[in-house]
Amino acid sequence: MTFTLNAPMMDFLVLSVIADGDAYGYQISQIIKRASNTKDSALYPILKRLQENGYVETYDRQYQGRNRKYYKITPSGRQRQEELLNEWENYKFIIDDIVKGGFTDE
Repeated sequence: MTFTLNAPMMDFLVLSVIADGDAYGYQISQIIKRASNTKDSALYPILKRLQENGYVETYDRQYQGRNRKYYKITPSGRQRQEELLNEWENYKFIIDDIVKGGFTDE
């Protein structure tokens, strides 16, 4: 993709994926790759930061004889995701307005 994703956007995407249901790291990275060419390893510092901020929790589950770490959104994570969603909707509206020729000043 041409457009890069900054840290708040990555947080927003990760929280949005997890808000739809608990997920493990590789699963999250594959979904995020639809919007970014981010390497799988770049996701784990983001997940760690989200966990340290209390936005996600982890738990282990057995899968084919190995433990797989799952990430679950917390109530404060859901609140943060909703805040970021509102900011995204406003930002997207402004970008669309500019790109489509609207130059209104709000």
